[in-house]
Amino acid sequence: MTDHPTKLSAHSVNLWFGNKHVLKDVSVTFPRNQITALIGPSGCGKSTLLRCFNRMHDLSPDARITGEFLLDNQNLYDHGISVTQVRRRVGMVFQRANPFPKSIYENINYGLKINHIPKTERQGIIENALKESYIWDEVKDELQKPATRLSGGQQQRLCIARTVALRPEVILMDEPCSALDPLSTLKIEELIVKLKKDYTIVIVTHNMQQAQRIADKTIFMYLGEVVEAGDTKALFEHPQQEMTANYVRGRFG
Repeated sequence: MTDHPTKLSAHSVNLWFGNKHVLKDVSVTFPRNQITALIGPSGCGKSTLLRCFNRMHDLSPDARITGEFLLDNQNLYDHGISVTQVRRRVGMVFQRANPFPKSIYENINYGLKINHIPKTERQGIIENALKESYIWDEVKDELQKPATRLSGGQQQRLCIARTVALRPEVILMDEPCSALDPLSTLKIEELIVKLKKDYTIVIVTHNMQQAQRIADKTIFMYLGEVVEAGDTKALFEHPQQEMTANYVRGRFG
């Protein structure tokens, strides 16, 4: 891990929804150009933490957050930085593919338009994003076809293409394979591993085999706290905490 400086981090983070204390004094680091998996049982705070990094809780009136979220040492909650600026640098792929009810082409073009990318550059960006997301060969002759007609796996790769088209520095993924069949899951995993060359990736997963297949680093959370974090192989084979050992060996969760 020492070869990869920290790209994204959280320090002494606490989050409440109303009176419910959901994240408790969480401090984590995510290395540049590495894949970090967040694992733990349902309701342990993985997705809540992930969504903090691109300010998805800004619209929750009962959410209260303390602590720091840093991207290259810039606080993502500074008054001088807008949500739009944060999301341009920190992209997000959701659990279920959520293509817009538009053509395949327009799904990617829409984000470029609202981010004021010159029209002359968009065609090349769209093609590159589809190639980068391993879907160009499947859709290149059907770019005007409704995106909703694609298979679930193709829709998820299109959503990843939509994210990478804006060249974020970090890609957050919230269980991107949970609604997919094994073959589509394999394609998405291959894609994620390929993307780490250009992006820092944080993935929430319930699938511990998936974490072991693709993640360089793994963070185990329980009841809103970080129990253990470290090199994936070491965490699964030689966990330092009894609770981690019980979880990765399937004794609860």
